[in-house]
Amino acid sequence: MNENEKEAMRHVFKGLNERIEPLTKSPKIKALQKRVIDIRKDAIDRNEELIAIAQESFKENDIDCFIAKDGDEAKEILLELINEEIRSSNLNENEVYIAKSKSNTLREIDATPFLEENGMTIVETDLGDRILQLKKTDNSPVHPTGPASHLTVHDIANIVNESMGLQLPEVPREIMEAVRADVLSLLEKSFIGISGSNSIAAEDGAFLTVHNEGNISLVQNKKLHIVVAGIDKLVPTMEDSVSVAKLETAFAIGKLVSSYINIVAGPSKTADIEKKLLKNMYGAEKVAVILLDNGRSEAIKECLWCIGCGNCVVSCSVYSIMGNEFGYHSYLGGHGVAMSKYLQGDKTSVDSGLYMCTLCGMCTENCPVLTPTYEIIENLRKQAQKEGLSIDQHKQIRDNIKDKGSPY
Repeated sequence: MNENEKEAMRHVFKGLNERIEPLTKSPKIKALQKRVIDIRKDAIDRNEELIAIAQESFKENDIDCFIAKDGDEAKEILLELINEEIRSSNLNENEVYIAKSKSNTLREIDATPFLEENGMTIVETDLGDRILQLKKTDNSPVHPTGPASHLTVHDIANIVNESMGLQLPEVPREIMEAVRADVLSLLEKSFIGISGSNSIAAEDGAFLTVHNEGNISLVQNKKLHIVVAGIDKLVPTMEDSVSVAKLETAFAIGKLVSSYINIVAGPSKTADIEKKLLKNMYGAEKVAVILLDNGRSEAIKECLWCIGCGNCVVSCSVYSIMGNEFGYHSYLGGHGVAMSKYLQGDKTSVDSGLYMCTLCGMCTENCPVLTPTYEIIENLRKQAQKEGLSIDQHKQIRDNIKDKGSPY
């Protein structure tokens, strides 16, 4: 990120915080927050049990469920599901278009470049993600729900015009309509959709997604719909999932509820003819869920409470200065640094900004589930020191104190 992008991000975050803060201090949201904290703590404590329950529930709902121990295994399962659909639908393997919605988990495992290397065309349906996809370089997201928050309308117009051969003015609606038309034309060629999930109800065998654009509905209606989600997304019931989604929305965009909350508990079907069950009406003919571990089962429980709202980075003084250099992949800020330890190891957490954090605690103060991120980071630093993983400047200070009795 350059300085202009960081300034644009700070401006957007300021407006976002002005919407979020009053709502999240309301008695209604405070009560919801208390409920969700209990839900998330209980769910993470019971994670192994909920995985087993979810597997059975998905099976009952005619949803194929797979457990992937790491990103490589998840990608191989994803590829096999897609190739199976290509074969069964007799698709041209040289013209495979995949509709994709925003997903931190898919970004975590680098699903898009992997599928592109296998000859497939990925179509991002979320406007922010599509803009970043068209940007091609230096195109990492800066916020979980507003990935292109660091780009001005001037920047976005240039990106869209250059990539699509247009001459659009710097008018948001005209840009939106041009990108929408392009995405919809590409989706006409797609039979496969892949997405993430905001929350998964284990007992109900259903997954929930939240969106404002309506794009996830397009993705879910493809002939094959594949969901990739971390095992930490599991909660016991659908009521719990809805509570998580509502709290996430409040802390992510400052609204009580998003435009759409989609719940999927199986492929498309109808029983409108003599109450006889018939499959394959309008929506997906096949639904598959890949539950990803990728280090989560080894992570400390507090790291897994997160509901993905991104409010921690909005309030983070370090992120305000460093932007998405502070964090790992789509896991941004201090929490992303902490998660990277379990997703990739100690060295990655150091490289992601383990020593950037000021330990001020603003992330926890503004977290809907009160994740003690700064305490986690402090403990990870102690572990990193024992492994000999510290930055050169700190080593110099240590050596000066040892040799000269002074840090200078």
